[in-house]
Amino acid sequence: MNLSIVYPFSPSRPLFLTWWGPAWHHEPVLLVDHFPPTMPPSLQGRLTTRLPLETDVEPVAALVTAGIRRHTPDGAADLEGLRSRMVGLKSWSRRQLVVVERTGDGSPDLDRAPVAWIALEDRASGRTNVQFVIDTEVADRDALAAALLDWAVEVGGSFARHRGLESTQLSCDANELDSDRGRLLAAAGYDMVRTWLHMRRPVAAGEADSTPAPREGTRVRPVHRHSSGLPVAQDVRTVHRMLEESFADHFNSYRESFAEFVQRLIESPDEAAWDHWWIAETEHEGQWLPAGGLVAAKMPATATLGEGTYLEYLGVHRSARGHGIAKSLLRAATRDAAERGRTHVDLEVDDDSPTGADGLYESMGWETYERTQSWHSSAAAHPSRLLEPPTA
Repeated sequence: MNLSIVYPFSPSRPLFLTWWGPAWHHEPVLLVDHFPPTMPPSLQGRLTTRLPLETDVEPVAALVTAGIRRHTPDGAADLEGLRSRMVGLKSWSRRQLVVVERTGDGSPDLDRAPVAWIALEDRASGRTNVQFVIDTEVADRDALAAALLDWAVEVGGSFARHRGLESTQLSCDANELDSDRGRLLAAAGYDMVRTWLHMRRPVAAGEADSTPAPREGTRVRPVHRHSSGLPVAQDVRTVHRMLEESFADHFNSYRESFAEFVQRLIESPDEAAWDHWWIAETEHEGQWLPAGGLVAAKMPATATLGEGTYLEYLGVHRSARGHGIAKSLLRAATRDAAERGRTHVDLEVDDDSPTGADGLYESMGWETYERTQSWHSSAAAHPSRLLEPPTA
């Protein structure tokens, strides 16, 4: 039995499903967003959009790499990270599109590489992250960027509705040297609200043995793990709690559930770098109580740098500040990097951090090598539109 169903979300963009015998199978056809962007008049009939496919990952990575190299000559897209965000498990928290050429019948072309990509991540309650890249050679590029960022407002509003909020913050990053990206964001109504310092510290082999120990009454340990290699749940929750509570007074803090925290940081629990997670503890009346947490990851070697460690999150509980907790965590990560033969430790910090963290990092040998910016806009919630009839 062959049963075909067509859902006409728009006249030129159907979604086909075909049933062959006892199981459902997707035919190799195109999937589209229910409410795609409206192409600018100059590009209608030439470009259209669809959902990303596996074959789009490498072409989009090439676009991202080209954008990075306009300000960082040896930079490159994280191919596997991008694959996860576009078509892997991390795509589940995103709504995204690629922009491609149209065929003669108006459908998206499968044989041409995308000329643009935009993705919105439902990051946390009240916060939506925006990522986009557009080929510098595409015709009427500014108008295309405006159309995609208008669509971001539609998507952000749907995220806000789903979470029961009145609005969501749209957040997009740009390198300080990437004036073109800043110009496109400003034209779409975004404001540049913050600068972030990307800092690096070289690591010497001798630091595996010479790094100072934590002060008395403080200790740093890796998360406890089962014989399977997976962490003890209580420790993972402790790290989450330390990070949530330590950033509660930060200007850009949004509450993130434990499930969201785990989903965002790892793709496969069996492959996660649990040996890069640490907990700092202080002694109180004979008990060791959590005071801070650190999540790090391996950085692959580049043409100019050896393998490194990246400090993704470091948080000190507000009640434990001033007791050397951050220094102890940083030293643990540095010692670990030296033991692994790595050449550097990188991190990112808010240039206006209320805790003065950038000063601490500088005092411990970190130096700024790059600056990025956070650009913010907002999207109001709107009623569900899934039952609206398609437009002609």
